[in-house]
Formats: sequence, structure tokens, C-alpha cells
Amino acid sequence: MIHNLNDPQEPEIETVVPPAPMLPELDDEAVGAPAEALAAEGIPMRFCCFVTGTDTEIGKTLVSAAILHRLVANGQRACGMKPVAAGAEMRDGELRNEDADMLSSAGNVHLPQNITTPYLLREACAPHIAAGLEGVTIEPVPIIAAYAEILAASDAVVVEGVGGFCVPFSDSFDSAELAAQLNLPVILVVGMRLGCISHALLTVEAIVARNLVLAGWVANTVDAEMAFFDENLQALAARIPAPMLGIVPRLEQATAANAARFIDLAGLPGWPSRGAGTN
Repeated sequence: MIHNLNDPQEPEIETVVPPAPMLPELDDEAVGAPAEALAAEGIPMRFCCFVTGTDTEIGKTLVSAAILHRLVANGQRACGMKPVAAGAEMRDGELRNEDADMLSSAGNVHLPQNITTPYLLREACAPHIAAGLEGVTIEPVPIIAAYAEILAASDAVVVEGVGGFCVPFSDSFDSAELAAQLNLPVILVVGMRLGCISHALLTVEAIVARNLVLAGWVANTVDAEMAFFDENLQALAARIPAPMLGIVPRLEQATAANAARFIDLAGLPGWPSRGAGTN
């Protein structure tokens, strides 16, 4: 069952321990209700999400690109957004970032880079440090405005955060505040390696504390030799109050298409049926 973490009427959290590596079944009745209510009002559903992770370098971009790949396959005009990217190099006369480029390649709506990545910083370090080196202040208004432009041009938008959930952008603004201002359902990528349980649960607490909905989580295999992988997976499933959406193995070719085979978001509100696009 998908839990709405903003609903104070459901304090009890169901313990779900799916048998690894099978994907858990989603409660069709629970996830279908919001879509049916909106449809009754004549309001079209669209899928938008904010992807965060338990740390940096744990597969947020891979999972975000995989979600975009699935959206495109379902006939959607899908666009990825990486609002802040630290670590860029000159290529063909312009600054490029590998993560932002991967999102662009996975989607089928291509907008100017200053829209999909409003803050593209050269130094590969914490964003507030990289911004300081360039005399730049990362602020929410340009990001929110860019997101609105992307939303107007797309059926579905996947926004990827930077690093973990609470990454400083400036003295008064961080990635958690950005997620709160966008107010999108959050998908958490858990990097499966030693220590991931504590990292994941602390991240879940931070998401819930900001009154955001944790739509689901994806287990991404960072350490292929991780001891007690299944036991860690079961411990996470028992404690995270949201459905597990997939288990991505360590891939020889870490492409959006390959990763997309291991995730299933079909039960989430707003997720399109195949061929439901407008183009």
C-alpha cells in the first residue's frame, strides 16, 4: 500500500518485507483513488517527481534517467531537470555536465541548458563552495521559474537533486528547501552498501519533516559484493513507509534503458498508461 506521509490520519506504518529480489505489488485501489478523483473533475494527471538519494554517487542520475526512459516509452513528452550541477567542463565551446547530459539524452523534450540546469558550476565539489568560487549565489527563484517553463513544455518532469537530501546551496538555502518549494512527490534512491540503512532512514525523516510525500524508493546496487544484501533490503523495506519501486543491480553498462528494466512505477499517481502521451 502506498502511504501518504502527509496524512495525519494514518500514524500506523505497515511493515512490508518483500521477498528479494522480487518487486512488491502495489495496492491498485490505494493509488487509483487520487487519479480517479482528478479525472472526475476533468483535471488531467501528469507525473512529476523529485529524485533524491542517501548520498552522492549512489545512482540518482541513473534512476532519474531510467524514469525518463520509461516515460518516453509510454508516449510522454518527458524532460529531466538538474537544477544545480557542480562539476562541468568545456566541450564543443560550452560547459557540459555528465549528469545533466544523461538526463537530457533520456528525455525527449530538449530545452536550453540554462533552463534545465539553471546553476551549472565548474568545480566538482559542494555546490555552495563551487558557487562561491564563481561569485554566484544559488537562489530559489530562477530554479522555480525554470521548472515552470519545463512544466509548460512537457507532460512529465523528473527533477534530480544534488548529493544527499540536505546539501547547502548558500547560507540560507539548501536542497531540502528546494524540494519543499517544488512540493513534488519524492523518490528516494538508496545506495546499497554498508551503512545504507541509517542513511536511508535519516533521509526519510528529513523528507517527512518537510511535509513532503515519499512516493517510493529504489535500491541501487553500489557495492556488488555487499554482505547480507537481502537482509539489508528487508530491513529497509520494513522501515521505509513507502513502496519499493525496484532493485537495480550493478550494471556492466549503466544506461537509462538497462536500468529501466528493473524499476516499476506503474502504480504511482499520475503515472501514464502506455500510449497516453499527447504527441
